[in-house]
Amino acid sequence: MCGINGFISLKKDSASQLRNDITIMNDMIIHRGPDDDGEFVYEGSDFSVFMGMRRLSIIDLNSGKQPISSDDKNIVIVFNGEIYNYRELREDLIKQGVTFSTNSDTEVILKLYETQGTDSFKKLDGMYGFSIYDKTKNKIFIARDFFGEKPLYYTKQEDKFIWGSELKSILKLIKTVPGIDKTGLNLFFRLTYIPAPYTIYENIHKLEANHFLTYDLSTKSYEIEIIDKPVKKEKQKVSFDKAKSKVKELVQETVESRSVSDVPIGTFLSGGVDSSVVSVCLSKMTSSKINTFSIGFDKKSYDESDKSRTVAKLINSNHHEFILNEKDLEKNVNEVLLNFDEPFSDSSSLPSYLVANKTSEKVKVALTGDGGDEVFGGYNKYYMGKINHKYTNVIPETVHRYLSKSIDFMMNTKSDKRGKRFKMRRLLRAIDYSDNYYWDIISLGFASDTLSMYLLPEYIETSLFDYYKEKTAISSPKNLTEYRRIDRQISLEGDMLVKVDRTSMLTSLECRAPFLNKKLWSYTDSLPEDFLMKGWNKKYILKEAFADEFPKGFLNKSKAGFGVPIGDWLRSSLRIDLERYIEKDFLKTQNIFNVEAVSKLVTEHLNGKDNTFMVWSFFCFQKWYMRNYHD
Repeated sequence: MCGINGFISLKKDSASQLRNDITIMNDMIIHRGPDDDGEFVYEGSDFSVFMGMRRLSIIDLNSGKQPISSDDKNIVIVFNGEIYNYRELREDLIKQGVTFSTNSDTEVILKLYETQGTDSFKKLDGMYGFSIYDKTKNKIFIARDFFGEKPLYYTKQEDKFIWGSELKSILKLIKTVPGIDKTGLNLFFRLTYIPAPYTIYENIHKLEANHFLTYDLSTKSYEIEIIDKPVKKEKQKVSFDKAKSKVKELVQETVESRSVSDVPIGTFLSGGVDSSVVSVCLSKMTSSKINTFSIGFDKKSYDESDKSRTVAKLINSNHHEFILNEKDLEKNVNEVLLNFDEPFSDSSSLPSYLVANKTSEKVKVALTGDGGDEVFGGYNKYYMGKINHKYTNVIPETVHRYLSKSIDFMMNTKSDKRGKRFKMRRLLRAIDYSDNYYWDIISLGFASDTLSMYLLPEYIETSLFDYYKEKTAISSPKNLTEYRRIDRQISLEGDMLVKVDRTSMLTSLECRAPFLNKKLWSYTDSLPEDFLMKGWNKKYILKEAFADEFPKGFLNKSKAGFGVPIGDWLRSSLRIDLERYIEKDFLKTQNIFNVEAVSKLVTEHLNGKDNTFMVWSFFCFQKWYMRNYHD
């Protein structure tokens, strides 16, 4: 696990200055790889190539140093991530007569590319971002994994092409901070995050998951291609018992593959279905006790640590429980939010950082339950999509407008906990009689009909999701399969995996998500939908597959997730900053927001109305803006 950087210089700057640039880029991401670093430099007649990396040593501790070159030195790779099937791929290559100098997965990628070209990328099961310089082809290849677990950014400047694992490295090489990208801005305020290929900056992009970029050093141009092309499959006809058995087999197989490590490993154990299943599977694969980690809150309405203790006792793990209070969370707000390098307002990033930080004191690798909701259909929003379809077929639109206003008023609360009132209000606000209802459901920030009240007209982007509708070939999602595919493209890549990567790597901890396995995804995607969501029972087949491993009814207990009282903080410890962000002179100078509307939104929240998630998104944006354009 590491971080990578690279750039192509198209002008003859001082060689020492350019070498210094790649060192500076590496220094910006030292938290991703504190154990080691490496650099590669090639100076051609009309260009120079620089690649660097920081390493967190997990596999092949002694001989896995990067960059790694081919035997003839014509091909060089820097790699961030883990390839879980590298041993099988290595054995196949050895049978073909390929020899290896190390036991690392990095060299396997290199040798695989050397023998099979870019077609080899689709054989990789893992999380990765890597770049390969092929001198014989005069090209550079930059690739990102199937789900987008590892980040990759890139930009083409006048005299450079730059890429890296984090925005902060790229920004260090650009002379002036780029302007704000209008699409990225709108995506953030709608979704609370910015999915690939967009960023908050003009002319800086995220490489999309399951894609690779080819930069041709002869033509000084690049193109992007998909790695694994989607194949539309019909739902298979299979008995539930056979499918249930297959699911258990695949989950156990993928947990085992994600447990390969030359350093201590543990699991995040929240007590929910996904992390509990992963922990049980890992505990059965070793004769010694595994380490499990969880956090609890001293505020009982947010604390669910009893569930994790139940599982820890069941599997007899070395359980580490960290009880947090609001002060623990508050004091890390700046460090966590600003590390994302662009606006990001998923508040669960704060407890995610704290559990990662505590875990990193004991182990270097932690398995998580991330991805289980997308793979097995576990989100409440999948209910909401189902409800919307039934509701709009029964309730006339005029009646709905009256009901929603009345219920919205009655459901107003000063609390920011995501309880029944919050869920009811969110459901009513997401009800849509057009084809946009699922796009509204996933918009956790500002609804489409309210954002235009707060942004100035020149910043409003219409038809915001058209790119993703075309990319997924799903314009009007109507069923669980389509909801899940949209989430894999947008929410998983843009929110969940960004949160996990940045918060864990900030603490130099590697997180692995066993449920994010191509084979497992492909299998569940081929199953009848009622195997995943039976009536209102989410993740039905996963629960049934592992029911005999847990006390009766345990897997059907509800779980709230990482709740954080940000609404309260905005009225207390964060109030001074928040009020500074709505000063009229500042807002007028900023020239992004409708001054009166956004001031009213914030003031109403400070006075007791629950506008938590809109105000929190505004707060996170302003904190990022102040760091980049005002400090």
